[in-house]
Amino acid sequence: MRFPQSFIEEVKYRNKIEDVIASYVNLRRAGSNYQGLCPFHSEKTPSFTVFPNTETFHCFGCGAGGDVISFTMRAENLEYPDAIEFLAKRAGLAMPEDEGGEKTISRSRYYEMNREAARFFNRCLSLPEAKEARDYLAKRGLSNAAVKRFGLGFAPNSFDALRNHMHKLGYHDEELKTAFLCGKSERTGNYFDYFRGRIIFPIIDHFSNVVGFGGRALGDAKPKYLNSSDTPVFKKSKQLFALNFARNACADSLILCEGYMDVIAVNMAGFPNAVATLGTALTTDQARIMAKYTKKVILSYDSDEAGVAAAKRAIPILTDVGLEVKMLRIEGAKDPDEFIKKYGATRFKTLLDDSQSKLDYLCDSVLHKYNILIPEEKLKAAAELCEMLSGIYSDVEREIYIIRVSEKLSINPQNMKNDVERVMRKKRKEESAEFKRKIVSDTLGYGDRVNRDFVKNARAARAEEAILGILLLRPELMRDIKQGRVALSSSDFLTDFGKRVFDAFMEFEGHFDIGLLAETFTPDEISRIVKMQIDRSKLTKNDLSVLEDHIRTLKSESADKTSSDTLEDIQNLINRKKK
Repeated sequence: MRFPQSFIEEVKYRNKIEDVIASYVNLRRAGSNYQGLCPFHSEKTPSFTVFPNTETFHCFGCGAGGDVISFTMRAENLEYPDAIEFLAKRAGLAMPEDEGGEKTISRSRYYEMNREAARFFNRCLSLPEAKEARDYLAKRGLSNAAVKRFGLGFAPNSFDALRNHMHKLGYHDEELKTAFLCGKSERTGNYFDYFRGRIIFPIIDHFSNVVGFGGRALGDAKPKYLNSSDTPVFKKSKQLFALNFARNACADSLILCEGYMDVIAVNMAGFPNAVATLGTALTTDQARIMAKYTKKVILSYDSDEAGVAAAKRAIPILTDVGLEVKMLRIEGAKDPDEFIKKYGATRFKTLLDDSQSKLDYLCDSVLHKYNILIPEEKLKAAAELCEMLSGIYSDVEREIYIIRVSEKLSINPQNMKNDVERVMRKKRKEESAEFKRKIVSDTLGYGDRVNRDFVKNARAARAEEAILGILLLRPELMRDIKQGRVALSSSDFLTDFGKRVFDAFMEFEGHFDIGLLAETFTPDEISRIVKMQIDRSKLTKNDLSVLEDHIRTLKSESADKTSSDTLEDIQNLINRKKK
């Protein structure tokens, strides 16, 4: 069920876009608008603009755009209903109810379901059959305080223990399956508990809702860790374990660990600013979440080969969202958990304070790969380091590292600098060529992920975008179309995306609001729609005559397409008859 239009309007009225965005971005006046550094991609020159008059935002760098609702979806990594609830709470508004007295959305039921499951698992940890689980936790040094703080539990080795418990509370099998608490056998059609015979780690979001679970196997069972899959309230790529604790303690830095046990060990040692990804490699969404709470991330991955590889993959992801990255060099232990047990919290604090810069870490990792006493190996190391140093934006920082690396390789710094600049010139040339290719590609519509039909008829697609942009700027013209004074219908549109947007425009009565689209259009699609409006706003004339000119162009292209399709059908029929 949709939110009432009046409620959406009230939410937006109470949450002025410039006020909401100012809590994430340092905005400065630019005429009647505001500008700042985009929170959705790394940039050094502001290209992010807020337009109070139209209650929209747009980044001219990465293309992100929308209204206060779609901004909240991106900034908080929320789905549409959650973003509405987030803004409603911010403004002190109660969520609407439908005629049956139920809330418009049922997400709260999934939160309640997960909370009840977490309580069940926690109680089961005290059962006699959970002795192996308790022994494992004790062996890993987890106190009762740690178990209580993180709400750890145990899933009995049964196919229906949780299921039967949840049935008593009024939950049915299909919603348990949707919440990924139960599975369903394809062969028999029977439902069964998803987590069985495992230690359970509840995953709690930054609103203190239980959104999912991680389960560690006991003994040699495979897989070692089992995590909830995506559900209506859980997206693995958009969550961080223990963020509910870390968000209030990470003003200086966040410690990014590899797994649950590392986070708990670090947290209980007195460092509540530790988080971990959920059994997957770090994602851009997770990096953006961290950037919302801190400016520095200390990578505390395992010291084995897999940990080093994971760190190297994570560094550019974190850097691209504007985070300073430091590397924890763990020696004498394989991970933070083991280090703290062997050397204590004080030594770990020293380790954090002495963490390496990402460039020192990357340079050292290259130098450890090669035997620089052998000329061929030294050349390979120098080439790899030149490639790395060429990516440093700051001239001063680049020069410092050129000198440092040159000393380690016993190479003249000027020669090293010459090679680095040669790599930079090559990259600039390649980037310039790629930029030109992109302009041509974008003009023709190649690689358009939002409007995939653009490339099939670019002239029609451009006419559609002009029409939609004008209608956004001049919503009164929508009434002329609805009342038949302007002849235009969705059948005139050749692209599926243009048709969907036009149908959405025509569906609403009275005042049209972009926020009403966020329920059925993705954030990227919303961005494209806002761009249509901004592109038209740069032009001096957007009246009825201009609209009708673009409609004629579109109808002409549509007629040509229909004629072409008809001729093709006739030819195919002739060919079939010949056969």
